[in-house]
Amino acid sequence: MSRIGKLPINIPAGVTVTQKDGIVTVKGPKGELSQKVDPSIIVKIEDAHIEFEVDENSPVNYKQKQAFHGLYRSLVNNMVVGVSEGYKKEMELVGVGYRVSNQGNLIEFALGYTHPIFIQLPKEVKVETKMERNQNPQIVLESCDKQLLGLICAKIRSFRMPEPYKGKGILFKGEVIRRKSGKSAAAK
Repeated sequence: MSRIGKLPINIPAGVTVTQKDGIVTVKGPKGELSQKVDPSIIVKIEDAHIEFEVDENSPVNYKQKQAFHGLYRSLVNNMVVGVSEGYKKEMELVGVGYRVSNQGNLIEFALGYTHPIFIQLPKEVKVETKMERNQNPQIVLESCDKQLLGLICAKIRSFRMPEPYKGKGILFKGEVIRRKSGKSAAAK
């Protein structure tokens, strides 16, 4: 059995979990999320916790069932944490002239290209941009859906990936880029 799949998920106060037709729905103060669960996994929702078990009679092969066991437990746990506490990602733009601003869920980036880049975020994601003097511009993204938040962060980061020579690009807050010396250091 999967080690992660065996762990029960505690349901915090204010969160309700329901299951119908193989779809687990989690409602809480931050929102509502749902996830389809493979039929080879049995979901047991009891008063204060959720447990996942492998259906030994399903036609799916053994290794795939074990993988699904841990996967769906992690996905449902992320949903429970998301609707109760939420997820938050902070990013910063490192580079001369890099700017960011938002109007609602529409973000505008100035990243050294000949044109500004616009990205429209879904309504489930809240965004806040900070531009302070003598500090790098910052983006704060909040959502109850961890998967959606990760996809959006990856998309934003793809506009200017961090590069190792000057350290410029879009970084997560606190991320350290390993720097390279470049050609001039090798000639000495």
